[in-house]
Amino acid sequence: MLTTRSQRWRDRRCHWIPDATEIDPKQLAVDIISTRNQAAPFVRAHHYTASMPVARLSVGLFANGAGGRATLVGVCVFSHPVNNASVPKSAGLTDPRTACDLGRLVIDDSQGGNAETFLIARAFRLLRREKPEILSVISYADPVRRVDPDGQVILPGHCGLIYRAANSQYSGRSSPRTDLILPDGQPISSRALSKIRNAECGQRYAIDALLSAGARPPNFGEDRADWLADLERTGFLRRRRHPGCHTYLFPLTKAARIAARKVPSLPYPVLDRSATQGDVTALPLLQHAV
Repeated sequence: MLTTRSQRWRDRRCHWIPDATEIDPKQLAVDIISTRNQAAPFVRAHHYTASMPVARLSVGLFANGAGGRATLVGVCVFSHPVNNASVPKSAGLTDPRTACDLGRLVIDDSQGGNAETFLIARAFRLLRREKPEILSVISYADPVRRVDPDGQVILPGHCGLIYRAANSQYSGRSSPRTDLILPDGQPISSRALSKIRNAECGQRYAIDALLSAGARPPNFGEDRADWLADLERTGFLRRRRHPGCHTYLFPLTKAARIAARKVPSLPYPVLDRSATQGDVTALPLLQHAV
């Protein structure tokens, strides 16, 4: 067995269930869902980021509910890549449109230990049917443990064991970065910060997110970059170095598998279960597959 527990979500808090528990495929269904009306509310209600990426396709996991009604119990969101450069780097493909990210994978704690691979496999089939131009899926696992001011674990940190179980190709880490962290331990996306600093479309939503977290409102006429700098100077925002996320690749076609030969194929990382903060990964990453 790869793990002894599976991570589930409810109300933006992670829960753990035994891997030994199993789903009943006859009681479940997987189908395309509305990004705005179904996927986004579910992700914002349960995922630790409470945020929704720009989706190319959203897929839902449904379970039989009361009165024979189908209940949404999981969501898989295929999103635009974090940037165009990530596609040749992580998938070996030259056209950024031919790959997407597995931007969100959220399953609530009512489901058994093998629900992820059940959903992923069927979601990939739907992705190929609906978006045949997409040849590969890139996914990231964040290994940094996040804790709120009350000591509650928001994200335990993980290294992508589910992606390993789904037979992905591990290609190493994304580039290290420095995050700006809110008081509750959540990072602010670099894209949101850029929108605020440059007064781009969508800045209002990013500013409102900071205000809802307790930031002081910008003063009348205050430059937004100066406002962010002051939030950092007063300690509302703090910097934290991030070592980079673990990167996994799912080639969906023969052409994608050939392109993936350009990408490193490394041994899977494992969890350091003794780690209580920061990066919870145990390696060696330097050991190459034979």
